[in-house]
Order: sequence, then structure tokens, then C-alpha cells
Amino acid sequence: MARFFDEAEAPDLADLGLTVAVIGYGNQGHAHAQNLRDSGVKVIVGARASGKAHGHATADGFEVYEIADAVQNCDVLMLTLPDVAMQEIVKHQVIPGLHEGQTVLFAHGFNVVYGYLKFPKFVDVGLVSPKGAGAKLRSQFLDGSGLAALVAVEQDATGEAWNRVLGYARGIGSFRSVVMETSFREETHTDLFGEQTVLCGGIPELLKMAFTTLVKAGYSPEAAYFECIHEAKLITDLIYDRGMEGMRQAISDTAEWGGFEVGPRVISQDAQKEMDESLRRIQSGEFATEWMAECAKGQVHLRAQEVKESTHESVPVGQVLREKMKIQP
Repeated sequence: MARFFDEAEAPDLADLGLTVAVIGYGNQGHAHAQNLRDSGVKVIVGARASGKAHGHATADGFEVYEIADAVQNCDVLMLTLPDVAMQEIVKHQVIPGLHEGQTVLFAHGFNVVYGYLKFPKFVDVGLVSPKGAGAKLRSQFLDGSGLAALVAVEQDATGEAWNRVLGYARGIGSFRSVVMETSFREETHTDLFGEQTVLCGGIPELLKMAFTTLVKAGYSPEAAYFECIHEAKLITDLIYDRGMEGMRQAISDTAEWGGFEVGPRVISQDAQKEMDESLRRIQSGEFATEWMAECAKGQVHLRAQEVKESTHESVPVGQVLREKMKIQP
């Protein structure tokens, strides 16, 4: 059974007098830094002086340092950089400046699990992984709620690693929702698996295939888009709010019966075999190795796939319909 922490177990980082350096000020970093500051924590930001992030953080009122200098001036540092970009930056600008008593935090365990980053034994290594995008982390904090977070400790040199991890989760507002214990391995494997088979792989492919099926059969692209792509949010919102059972209670009997009859035929045992293979490749490190090789080649295949996807026949249809419905990104 998973362990869920109570807010009473989480110290206030402000009361502990700790300075947090958020390294990176992008999608995740800006939300972490602003939430922590609003919680009374002393926060500095580490960013390249020549980068846009430096200017954005400065405009938002933060004390901004070069990354190596931020490392020297903090007790806790959170690495919010992209997985690949993080590797060289951390190796050359973070690790050389670490000293005893510090805690290094990650929002995702990829680089630790697959051995791309290794840290000295005299620092803590922990994980605070909010379950959502940075914009959502920030907006829910401002609304008085919060995003759930998974937390873990990989290395406890100070004896205070758990206090700092939980205090950090409190500072970004996650105790307003749920804070659950995990491990670096579990968070990384399940995160990658969910992205590949459901969120970023499975769902988009299912939506596109359904759209194409209707259009090929002579139905209007607009009707196909509404039924197969646009309305997906209605169902995922129901599942988010009520779970699978609650979703079924909210739909028509016809929809429920059709789903029971056809769903298992569309998502068949062949799909299960592919999911098993995806998980095997994640667990073995094959996916990580292939991704690093793609990055070493300049992400040529990734960019080609992006171009290919941008030409799918559903794209212009969606653009027109969203404009007519006044849906803003």
C-alpha cells in the first residue's frame, strides 16, 4: 500500500531558515519558485545570464544568479531543467559547487534512474514531482488548492532529507491535495509508461484513427472532430472528477452499452502486448538509450515526426472549430 503523508509531518521551510534555489525558470521552475515565495520561503533562481529565463525571473522580482553561483548560495536546490539539457549543466555547473549539508531535488527521476547523473555522497538527493504542468501548479495554488505530488528520497546524507522533501512539497502547495511516497524508479517508470501508452501516445493515436475512420466513410471532418477529438475532454474530465464508475453513471445507457461492447475489441490483447513491450523497454533502459541516441543526433527524427503530425487532416479542422468556439490555448 502506498504511504500518504499528512501536512503535520511536513516542516515549514521558512521556519527552518533554508534558502531554496530553483534551477531553471521555465514551465515548472516559474511555478515552483513563485509558490515557494508566496509560502514565505526564501527563494533564489539559477539561470544563464544570456537566457530568456533570467530576464523573466528578474521581471518577476527574484534574485537571479548564474547557475554555479546559485548552487553556492542555497541549502536546497530544485532542478527543473529538461531531462536532456540538464545533464551537461548539472555535471559542469552544479555538481562541482555542491557542499555538505545541501539537498538536491528533482521533479522527475529520469537522469538518476538511468545513471546519467551521479551525486557526491555528502548531499541529499530527493524527488518532489507534482502531477501536472507548471501552469496548473501555479493556478491551483492561487485558487487555494494544489496539485498532488509524489515524493521520494534516494540519498539521505544530512539525516534531514525527508523533512526537506516534505517541506518543499508543502511550500509548493501539494499538501492541499495529496502527497504520496514513491521511489525514483517507480516515478520514472510509471511516468514514462503513462506518457507513451496513454497520455502522449495511445490517446492521440486513438483519436486520430477514429477521426480518419469517419472521414473516410464520408462523414464531415467537422462532425468527426467533434465526436472523436473535441468530446474526449468531456469524458476525461468525468473520469478525473468521478472515476471510471462515476463516468459511466453520467453517460447514457446507449453510450455505456456501446462502450462495453466495442471498447475491448478496439483496445484488444494486441494492445496489451504492446504495452507490456513498452514497459519492458522502459525497465531495461532501452528507451532511455534510444532517446539519448536521438538527442545526440540532434533530434532529427523527433522534429520530422512533429512536421508529419502537423499535416494530419484533423489539424486544420480543429483550428477552425476552436476559433469558432473561442477556445483559447
